[in-house]
Amino acid sequence: MFDYTLLHWTGFLTAAVVLNLAPGLDIAFILGQTVRGGRKTGFAAMAGIWTGAFGHVLMAAAGLSAILATSAVAFSVVKWVGAGYLIWLGIQALRSDGSGFIAEGIKSSTKLMPIYRQGVVVALLNPKVAIFFLAFLPQFVVQGAGPVWAQLFLHGSLIIVVAAFIEPPLILAGERLTNKLRSSPKFGLWLDRSLGAILVALGLRLAMEQR
Repeated sequence: MFDYTLLHWTGFLTAAVVLNLAPGLDIAFILGQTVRGGRKTGFAAMAGIWTGAFGHVLMAAAGLSAILATSAVAFSVVKWVGAGYLIWLGIQALRSDGSGFIAEGIKSSTKLMPIYRQGVVVALLNPKVAIFFLAFLPQFVVQGAGPVWAQLFLHGSLIIVVAAFIEPPLILAGERLTNKLRSSPKFGLWLDRSLGAILVALGLRLAMEQR
């Protein structure tokens, strides 16, 4: 069971690191929330993204991701719902007055659970992630190393484990870069507008993606 060679693990872990470092919707969402509310909101967003990604791992192991890969209707539905959700989040940020960025206000007003839930939804409603897991994980299935579903589950979970070594330092760096500037209301307004524009852009990008 799970009897792999050193070459297998070297290839997989290298690919997992590269994939986690590649810029994407998940990193943009996590860093955007970090800039907006500090490390706590960044970690809440990260936990939400990981939870949603784990949902995709479960679906890939169960074979459900194949539906998105083969059904144009299912892919389009998930894609448009996800795009609409991102654009809605962006509009909410664009309409904000920027007060959420003021240092004193962050400690008392930031609610982490809504950020976490947003991260879960953002990850789950990205059909590209589902198709990625379906296309990437089977490449590391080894005959005789255990049931296919168990191997898919193991490797998918390890991708999230690798993310645990990469994304937290990015959050801490993102907070440090903006921590001294949050006391400015004008800068807070600019950050809100920037976050809103990024989320809307990500939503439009998702809407234009093809299978």
